[in-house]
Amino acid sequence: MPRNLARLGLSALALLATLPSLFAADAWLTDLEAAKKQAAAEKKDILVDFTGSDWCGWCIRLKKEVFDQPEFAEAAKKFVLVEIDFPRAPKQSPEVKARNEALSKQYAISGFPTILLLDAQGEVYAQTGYQEGGAKKYLAHLAELTKQNTPEGKKALAAKMKAEALEHEVEEQLGPVLEAALAKKDVAGAEAAMYKFFKEKGLTGDNLVRMTLNVRVGITAECKPGDHDAVLKVVDEVAALTQSKEVLAEIADLRERVVKVRDQDAERKKSQGK
Repeated sequence: MPRNLARLGLSALALLATLPSLFAADAWLTDLEAAKKQAAAEKKDILVDFTGSDWCGWCIRLKKEVFDQPEFAEAAKKFVLVEIDFPRAPKQSPEVKARNEALSKQYAISGFPTILLLDAQGEVYAQTGYQEGGAKKYLAHLAELTKQNTPEGKKALAAKMKAEALEHEVEEQLGPVLEAALAKKDVAGAEAAMYKFFKEKGLTGDNLVRMTLNVRVGITAECKPGDHDAVLKVVDEVAALTQSKEVLAEIADLRERVVKVRDQDAERKKSQGK
C-alpha cells in the first residue's frame, strides 16, 4: 500500500475511534446543586445518573448503548445531565465522595445504575435504571416517564422512595437479628426473629411482602443449600399474601429464575451421573 494511503487509513481509524465522544451528549455535570440552578434558569428537567463507572457492568452498558449514542445526544438537550459516580479507582476528592454518598442516602439509592428525573425546581418525579433495546427505545422510555411529572406522580414516587429507604435500613440491621438462628440452621427461629423485627420497624403493605420474600428466600437458601423446591415453596407462600400486580410480577420473575437454576442443576447432575 502506498505510504500516503496507509497514513490516510490510519487517520480514518483514529477518527472512527473518536466518534462516540463526538456523538456523546453535552458535558455531564457532577454537582447536583449547580444542575438545579442551571435547570431553573433554562427551564429544563434534570436527568441524574447514579453510576459505578469503572466496575458496574450494567452502568457501562447503559453508557455505551444509550448515553454515548448520537440519538441520545440530540434528545438529551431537553435535560440538564448529571453524573453521580461511585468509582472503585481512587479518582475523586474526599469532598466529592462525601457529597455523592450524601446524595445516595438522600435519594435511597440501593443499586446501580439508578436514573432519577427531576423537574426544573429539583423535585424528583421518576426513577428507572438500565433498559435493553438501545438509545431509541430508552428515549421512548424516558418520554413515558416525563408524563409522571405531576403532583400525583411525585407523591407516588416519594412514597415509593420512602418505602425503599426503609427497606434498605431494615436490610442493613437484619443480619445480627438472624445470626443466632442461622448458625443453628433453624429456619423457624430465623423466620420468627424476622417477623418480630419487621413488626418493630413498622413494615406494612408491599414493603412487608417484598422484605418477607427476600429474607425468607435468603433464610431457606442458607439453611437448606441447594434445595430449590424449598425455595419455590417459600415463593408460593409469599405470593399468596398479596394481590398487588406489581409485587406478583416481581415474585413471578423470581420464581422463573429459581426454576431455571433448579433445572440447570438437575441437568448438570444428570450429565455427571449423580
